[in-house]
Amino acid sequence: EDIELIFRGPITPTAEGQIEIIDSLIAQKVEAIAISANDPTALVPIARTAMAAGIKVISFDSGIAEGGRILQLDPSGPEFIGRQQVQIIAEMIGYKGEIAILSATSQATNQNIWIGWMEEELKEPAYKDMKLVATVYGDDLSDKSYREAMGLFKSYPNLKGIISPTTVGVAATGKALEDEGLSGVIELTGLGLPSEMKQYILNGTCKKMALWNPIELGYSATYIAYKLVTGQIKGEVGEVMSVGKMGDITIGDGGTAV
Repeated sequence: EDIELIFRGPITPTAEGQIEIIDSLIAQKVEAIAISANDPTALVPIARTAMAAGIKVISFDSGIAEGGRILQLDPSGPEFIGRQQVQIIAEMIGYKGEIAILSATSQATNQNIWIGWMEEELKEPAYKDMKLVATVYGDDLSDKSYREAMGLFKSYPNLKGIISPTTVGVAATGKALEDEGLSGVIELTGLGLPSEMKQYILNGTCKKMALWNPIELGYSATYIAYKLVTGQIKGEVGEVMSVGKMGDITIGDGGTAV
């Protein structure tokens, strides 16, 4: 189809940077904006401004709060992602010991929902001998994530495992573990890109991780944005969308699709 794709991202992962970009895209008179939000609520006013100008706004992966977008596309069920992360690290450490979470930004919608489900999973009897001792934030910056990982090693000498549900964070943690000679001493899992994690997987620093297919997520977001612009869908709850090779996707409560 005749689609011009403009890819923009702020230098640092902040809501302020995204607001500036959305403002410039409004001035460019684009027809649709698909965004992974650094802050669910801070982007609502500028997103509403964009929609008032006739631009179709959707969010994907990390969602904008309702009222700031037409719909939110999740890469996978957030409950599944959160619970699975705990299940993986539990297997690695034998269901016993201290664990920590190294997240992205404290405002990231997806991260906070996943962490909430991790905490729910940890309430299950199977994890009675495990303890979540800290949740820290590397702001999706490699250097800060590395420093936060090093801080965890120092603050929690009995730490057995780290969950980092962010591609930047899990790679930075892998490097920190390797640099400190802690590969296999502190287990690591998270959401990582194979291309960035290959070294840590092969040397045993990260024995197991997870991720959805980011190419298919981007494909789906673009497909849905195009259908909104061309009037083929409205983005209403209960609506079934045919999304090319991904098949049919149904819009659920809160305007969320998976």
